[in-house]
Amino acid sequence: MLHGLGVLALVALAQPKTARLEVRPANPVVIARDSLRLQAWVLDPSGAPVEGAQVRFVPAGGRFEGSVDAKGMVRSGSTGVIPVTVVAQVPGMAPLTQRVEVQMVPGPAATITVEPVPARLVGGQRVLLVPTVTSAAGDRRDDRVQWSSSNPAVARVNAEGLVEARAAGRAAITGRVDAASVTVPVTVAVARVASLTLTPSAASARTGDVVRFTAVAKDAAGKVIAGVAPSYTMSPGQGLIEPDGAFVGYERGTYRVTASLGGASAEAVVTLVPRDVRRPATVVGRLPRMQFTTEEVWLHPTREIAYLGTGSGGDRMFTVNLADKTKPVVTDSIVENTRRVNDIMTNPEGTHLVFTREGASDRKNGIVIASLEDPLHPRKCADFTDGLTGGVHSTFVYRQAKHGTHIYLTNDGTGAFHIIDWNDPCKPKTAAVWQTARPDAGRSLHDVDVQDGLAYLSYWNDGLVILDVGNGIKGGSPTNPQLVSQYKYDLNDLYRQVEAAGGPGFIRGTHTAWRHRNYVFIADEVFPAAPVTGAKDASAGRAYGRLQVIDVSDLAKPKSVAFYEPEYGGVHNVWVAGDTLYMGAYNAGFRTFDIGGELRGDLRAQQREMVHVHTADMDGFVKNAAMTWGVVVRNGLAYVNDMYNGLWIVRMEPKPEPKKAAIIP
Repeated sequence: MLHGLGVLALVALAQPKTARLEVRPANPVVIARDSLRLQAWVLDPSGAPVEGAQVRFVPAGGRFEGSVDAKGMVRSGSTGVIPVTVVAQVPGMAPLTQRVEVQMVPGPAATITVEPVPARLVGGQRVLLVPTVTSAAGDRRDDRVQWSSSNPAVARVNAEGLVEARAAGRAAITGRVDAASVTVPVTVAVARVASLTLTPSAASARTGDVVRFTAVAKDAAGKVIAGVAPSYTMSPGQGLIEPDGAFVGYERGTYRVTASLGGASAEAVVTLVPRDVRRPATVVGRLPRMQFTTEEVWLHPTREIAYLGTGSGGDRMFTVNLADKTKPVVTDSIVENTRRVNDIMTNPEGTHLVFTREGASDRKNGIVIASLEDPLHPRKCADFTDGLTGGVHSTFVYRQAKHGTHIYLTNDGTGAFHIIDWNDPCKPKTAAVWQTARPDAGRSLHDVDVQDGLAYLSYWNDGLVILDVGNGIKGGSPTNPQLVSQYKYDLNDLYRQVEAAGGPGFIRGTHTAWRHRNYVFIADEVFPAAPVTGAKDASAGRAYGRLQVIDVSDLAKPKSVAFYEPEYGGVHNVWVAGDTLYMGAYNAGFRTFDIGGELRGDLRAQQREMVHVHTADMDGFVKNAAMTWGVVVRNGLAYVNDMYNGLWIVRMEPKPEPKKAAIIP
C-alpha cells in the first residue's frame, strides 16, 4: 500500500543506470483554489522501486497563481499552469529530472450572464445572445450553452444563441450549463418596421473619434416604434461599430454604416481624416546610472528635486537636484537594507517621504519614513514593519479633509491591502487591512491608486478592485474600507500567445491602475516563462502586456471599452496629464498617446500614439537596452526612469506647422 507525503523509494536496483522516474498523476489537473498531491518514484527496468532514491519537487513558474512544496503538495490559488520539475537523486548515478505541468482549471459552472439585448424586438429581427459562463470563484469557462425558448412561435433560438422574432408576444429564452442558468425575457412588438432612418452624430471626424449613430424605426402609420435597436455593420476599412451605435474608425477614408431591423435597413456615411497627433520629442537631460538598476522616480511637490530608487542590491534612494534640467545632479542618498527601493512618494506638503523595502536580508521589510526638512538631504525618522515583513511593492499617499493623511500600500507576503495612518509622520500606525477572498497562494496585490476617496487596486489574478476608503458611496473610510466593485478578466485567454511563445507558468496579472475622468486605465505586467532559445542579451526576451480602458461611469458595473498594446514591449507604470497618457513600456521605451474624447476600441490602431523615445543607452547598468519603468510629469516635462540606465528628462514638442505647398511660377 502506498502512503506518506508523496515520495516513495523502496527496493534495490540491480542496474541503477537504467532507472527511470515516474510521476503520478502524469497529467495533473486541479480545480482552482483546491490542492493536489503529486507523487513520484524511481523505478528499475522491471518496474520495482529503487532503494535509497530521494525525490523532490521544484516549482518552475506560475508563482503568482499557486505553489508547490518539496514534497509535491500543490496549492492552487488561481486558474493557470504551474510547471513543476521533479528531481530524483539516486546513489551512484546522475540526477533524474522530469517536468510536469499542473493545469489549474475553473470550478463547475455557477453563473451565466448575457450581454444586454434590446428591450423589444420586431418581427423578422435576429439578435445574438453572447453568454459568459463563470465558476463560483468568478473564473471564466468555455462551456457551450444550451438554449431553449418558452414560446418558439413568438421567438425561437438556435444552438448558437441566435434569437429570431417571429410573432407578436412574449417569450423567455433560457440558457443552461449543468446547474447554472440564465433567462432573457423577449418582447416582440406588434408593429413591423415600415421605414428606418440612420443619422450619425457627425458626418466627418478624425480616426479614433467616436461617432454615434441614431436609428429611428417607424410603422406603416408613421409612428415611431420605441424600445427597439437595429444591428449594425460597417465597410470598408478597419474600425468598430458596437450594438449601441457607437462607431470608431481606425484609418482615414469613407465608411458606410448600415443598420438593419427586421426587413428594413438604412445607411449613412462618415468620412474620417487622420488623427495627426504624432509629435517630435527632445531629451532635455540625462542622469545615467551604471552601478545598480533604477527603480521608481518621484518629484518633490514644491521643489525642483527628484527622488530615485535603486534595485539589484542597490540598497539606496538618491536625491537629485533638478535646478538645471540639462544636468541633473545627485546631492545625497539614504542607504537602507532593502535590496530595492521599489516605490517612493511624499506627503502633499513635501515635509516627509516614504519608500519601500521589498528584499531586506534581515526580512525586516515594510517602509522607511524620511524627514524632508532639507529636501536635498532627506533624513530617516522611522521604520514601519508591522505585518509587512514579507515586503512592500507599492505605496500611495493620499489626504482627505475628513480623515487626514494615509499611506495605502501592498503586502507582498499576504497579498493584503494595508492602510497606514500617517497623520503623525514619524509615528505611523496601521489603520486597516483588507484582502480579497481567495487562497494566499493566488492572492497578489501589485499597485494602488486613490482618488476622491476611492482606492483602485491592481489585484493581479483578481483584476481591478475598487474600494470606498472615504468617498462614502459604501460607507467606507481609511479604518473601514468597503468593496464597491470588481472587474475581473481572463488573463490566461488574453495572453495565450505569450504562453505559446515561451511556455506555461509565465508572469501575467493586473499591475497598475490610474483613474482619469470616467475611465480607469489598467495595465498588465506580462513576461514569458522562458527566453528565446539560443539568444542572449536584449534579443533573449521581451515584455508583453495590454492596457485596458475601463469605463466606471457606473461604478457598480465597470466595463472594458478600449485597449492599447505597443507593437513591441510591454505596459508598466502610467501617468495621465490632460488628454495625454504617458507610459513606461519596458523594453519598448517611453511612449505617450492621446486619450482625448470618448475612448473605444484599439487605441494604437487609431493612430493615437504621440511620442516614442527608445531609452536604450551605452551608459547604463545594462548597455544599449531599454527597460522603461514609468514616468512622472510636471510642467510639460516627463521624468522617465529606465531600470537599465537611469533618469531621462523628455519634452514632447509642439506639433510642427504644416508645410505650405510650393508654388511653381
